[in-house]
Amino acid sequence: MKVLPVLDFTIIGIYLIGMVLVGFYFSRKNKNAEQFTMASGLIPGWAIGLSIYATFLSSNTFLGVPGKAYGGNWNAFVFSLSMPFAAWVAVKYFVPFYRKTGEVSAYTHFEKRFGPWARTYAVICFLLTQLARMGSVFFGIALSLQALTGLSMKIIMLIMGISIILYTVSGGIKAVIWTEVVQGIIKTLGAILIIYLVVNSIPGGFTKIMEIGKADNKFSLGSLSLNFTAPTFWVILFYGFFINLNNFGMDQNYIQRYHAAKSTRQAAKSVWLCVLIYVPASFLFFVIGSCLYAYYSQHPELIMSIKHQAAVERLPLTATPDQINSLMAKLSPADYGDKIMPHFMVTRIPAGLVGIIVAAILSAAMSTISSGMNASATVFTVDIYKRYFKPNLNEKQTLNSLHLGTIVFGLAGMGAGIAMIGVKSILDIWWQLSGIFAAGMLGLFLLGIISQQTRNHEAKIATLIGLVVILWLTFPTLIPDEYASLRSTLNTNMIIVAGTLTIFLTGVFLTKTRQISV
Repeated sequence: MKVLPVLDFTIIGIYLIGMVLVGFYFSRKNKNAEQFTMASGLIPGWAIGLSIYATFLSSNTFLGVPGKAYGGNWNAFVFSLSMPFAAWVAVKYFVPFYRKTGEVSAYTHFEKRFGPWARTYAVICFLLTQLARMGSVFFGIALSLQALTGLSMKIIMLIMGISIILYTVSGGIKAVIWTEVVQGIIKTLGAILIIYLVVNSIPGGFTKIMEIGKADNKFSLGSLSLNFTAPTFWVILFYGFFINLNNFGMDQNYIQRYHAAKSTRQAAKSVWLCVLIYVPASFLFFVIGSCLYAYYSQHPELIMSIKHQAAVERLPLTATPDQINSLMAKLSPADYGDKIMPHFMVTRIPAGLVGIIVAAILSAAMSTISSGMNASATVFTVDIYKRYFKPNLNEKQTLNSLHLGTIVFGLAGMGAGIAMIGVKSILDIWWQLSGIFAAGMLGLFLLGIISQQTRNHEAKIATLIGLVVILWLTFPTLIPDEYASLRSTLNTNMIIVAGTLTIFLTGVFLTKTRQISV
């Protein structure tokens, strides 16, 4: 079993203990639910901006993006390029809207607009999205640390999960935000350090990296053809715009931060700060993937151990050497891209620096997971427990519910991460699941705030039709072979685009039809 040097374990241990202590420090100031969920609206905009950035830049980015760049090209970077467009819409319309409502939950207004069913539907979509996000992040960090330590991925998730639960439960949103400020800085410095180490390992440096990348078309942003059955430039751009619109406009993680800001102006500035940092930061991770591709292109013998590990994980424990070798021969770079950076860390990064980089990866994971735990607990308490079971909760009972919800959703996130063990690509599975769960929620939200004349029954019909479309796009194989021509051929990244537009446009159509008939 691979064992990290004592120095690296010490650095990692100090980091984990430090994050937990931050939570206990802020626990002294969490005397009521408002402080736990909104920090009493006293956080400066720059801190919230760094916090949102840290939530965006999860271990899915830290590990998944270099893996995608290694196994393919820079097509996924188009997602980052879509962010400014979604941010503009959010700052102009969404931030003022939420600040004006004053509701801590992003979904309370659904009930006011369309009735209890709409609020419940949005909450279910959000909680499923959070489980997918936390699960993919847990899986990503466990994948990396397993390569470094040889420990079971389940054990790694358990240790991480307990640490995150401790500081999130004790410190509330204030602990989440301020730890994310630190984590955002650490993970960015970690990315720069990795680039430095990889470039120094390649004779010829950046010049050689560019030469290899250009020769193998590794810097392409994707085809510009209007083909929506493949992940072209336009498919990823549309996906990025809609999913970021959902993030900035519908995700409780971000809505809580708008309320935590001192003013609407500060909340708006936080969104733009996130975008201004995230776009160049994500660029760094694509650079890492290209650098790793150049390095392993010069050392193809090292690929065999990575392919062997990938093949073993895909086969049962009883697989024979011949079966393993047969699968290894079929694997493409896209099949083991997520394992490239952990392998480089194990074999090429000196003691001490490994601990710093692992701390950076941990920070990428912990910021997203802690935010998800806090947001999920808030939604559960406000939109489920208080709404349907205990409407007259006092402050102490509300705070206890928030604490319990944080623990429950933290454990559920770990369970989702364990269920994802063995998936091909962290980034792919997260993009697909988030697109499926968010599509209906975003379509209904846009219908409610844009089409003011739409009524409850029209929204309900539009949502049902949208769900049918989302299921049709998600599970095309459910259609019998004799009707194979009816199966969807759209790329899975188009699910959120098609699902959102179906609900919104259907609702508008039904509204206009009613108005004309009257």
